[in-house]
Amino acid sequence: MNGYALYRKAWRYDGPPHEEKRLQPSEWKALLRQGGLLVRNTYDFDLPAETSFWYVIKDHYEPLEALKPRVRNKIRHALNFFDYRLIPYEPFEKNVYPILEDTFAHYKVKDRPMNREVFAHYLKECQERHFDYWGIFKKGSEEMVGFCTVNNWGDCCEYGYSGIYAEYKSDGYYPFYGLYHSLDYYYLAERGFRYVSDSARTITNHSEIQDFLIRNFQFRKAYCHLDVHYRGWMRLAVKLLYPFRKHITIASIKAILNMETMRN
Repeated sequence: MNGYALYRKAWRYDGPPHEEKRLQPSEWKALLRQGGLLVRNTYDFDLPAETSFWYVIKDHYEPLEALKPRVRNKIRHALNFFDYRLIPYEPFEKNVYPILEDTFAHYKVKDRPMNREVFAHYLKECQERHFDYWGIFKKGSEEMVGFCTVNNWGDCCEYGYSGIYAEYKSDGYYPFYGLYHSLDYYYLAERGFRYVSDSARTITNHSEIQDFLIRNFQFRKAYCHLDVHYRGWMRLAVKLLYPFRKHITIASIKAILNMETMRN
């Protein structure tokens, strides 16, 4: 079906979240006949009332002076150490893998593999979807020490993977303060996008970036409805495992059960 892509055996909408509609049974069943274990369907984007699922978005640019003093100071500090630049694909592809590998090694939750084969597949998808590529460089140099990918839909976008060598995450550098200030300025102030997003509510808790953006950069929760449709045996497995969800430690299974809780 147009608009959906298979990601880690789950079908997800591949366009702007405000465009996704509620699927009819014939539609999600057609997706499952093509493969995969489940279909995640979000709809009614940016509801006025709270729900159990949401996207993390920002739909207006806040100038530096409007942010909290401690955030302003950290952004200025980061801009003294780093340059943030939109770069072509070729230098991005050449320099990013060691940074990505180091980033995954320091994730709190080890829920996904990362090797050159997985990375090559991701880059192929980025090219097919017209991603933007950002590099974080040591100030005044061409040494790339961090990165961010952005899924650019033309009038809105979704921030993708980001990372930096662990040695620059320590206090004194604040690289992600400078990164997200630069991204917000470019897409919201310069390009005039209707919103930027950091994707849907996390079900793995492998990163704290969404809370970071809400707390420091005035991102907010755009509430929506969530349906999850399973392949037959998968539906039975979820039903059987769900009562024991608090005792399950396998990250991939725990993530699905977390999503089932949100669906309920």
